Amino acid sequence: MRDEELSAIRDSVRALCANFPGEYWRELDRERAYPTQFVEALTKAGFLAALIPEEFGGSGLPMRAAAAIMEEIHASGCNGAACHAQMYTMGTVLRHGNAEQKQLYLPAIARGELRLQAFGVTEPTSGTDTLSLRTTATRDGDNYIINGQKIWTSRAEYSDLMLLLARTTSREEVQKRTDGLSVFLIDMRTVKDKGLTIRPIRTMMNHATTEVFFDNMRVPATSLVGEEGKGFRYILSGMNAERILIAAECIGDAKWFIDKASAYAKERAVFGRPIGQNQGVQFPIARAYAQMRAAELMVREAAELYEQGADIGEEANMAKLLAADASWAAADMCVQTFGGFGFAEEYDIERKFRETRLYQVAPISTNLILSYIAEHVLGLPRSY
Repeated sequence: MRDEELSAIRDSVRALCANFPGEYWRELDRERAYPTQFVEALTKAGFLAALIPEEFGGSGLPMRAAAAIMEEIHASGCNGAACHAQMYTMGTVLRHGNAEQKQLYLPAIARGELRLQAFGVTEPTSGTDTLSLRTTATRDGDNYIINGQKIWTSRAEYSDLMLLLARTTSREEVQKRTDGLSVFLIDMRTVKDKGLTIRPIRTMMNHATTEVFFDNMRVPATSLVGEEGKGFRYILSGMNAERILIAAECIGDAKWFIDKASAYAKERAVFGRPIGQNQGVQFPIARAYAQMRAAELMVREAAELYEQGADIGEEANMAKLLAADASWAAADMCVQTFGGFGFAEEYDIERKFRETRLYQVAPISTNLILSYIAEHVLGLPRSY
């Protein structure tokens, strides 16, 4: 994809986001409400179908374009957390789903008739130790019976479909810990209150996250994605896309904070001079900008390698780590630049400050990324 095409996409996203200013997000934040209008606008514009091939009604865009979309959403002061999963869950279905599943679901998702936003992986007892999950799916004729619990399953209340990881073979019966896990594409409309219970979790940011309970939930065997027992590797491939898109959001957040701080430092005058004239204010802004640009390059490299089909565990994880650090550093700098006004709702800084803090721990902790780099890149002994 040419740079001018990416620029046109960025311009379109910015124009759409201009219709959803800070007042819109502050009202949602106060009411703990879901940004339905924003998600519908993105869907209608085709942005959420960016990674769905044209043959299924999507835009068929590369990862760089998807990353640019998410970056611009955040750089505009909006929040893509309400809809980003619809992009990165596509990879699992596209790469490992069968023809019937793709034809049944992807065109409807591209048209906005179905929402695939829920990603059921994390559990209360296992956290990011995915191989220790306890949710089970037991074959019963033409169905699977699912029992267990997931937590931090964001957007479950606002999704029609859920991509779910469950154990189909006990750990005692498999040779490798990575075996025996399977992926299911669950139509939640058919099981709501029929073995599926969703409970919202209140958090420090308006993130629409939940815990989900499965009590003898019966789903058709056709819900299975790919081969039974091979689901862990399917999920991993989707997680690389997730890390790139989240990293792009962090770059957008960092740009937003830097722009806000720079503008304020030029306008705010104390002791007869703009505060931006003081190196004590200048240097943190300049450092945040340099940190953001370095992380931006890593995100770009990861996206390009993803498009080439390369094994990008190293690049995707480093992109997420560096971008999350850059956005958090920029957020802290922005609050410091604004002083007391940084805590006032009307400036949107405290809201974005809370939102970007999440990415130090989700969808994967920065500490676990460092452990991954140490073990899998540098060859150091496993630390856990």
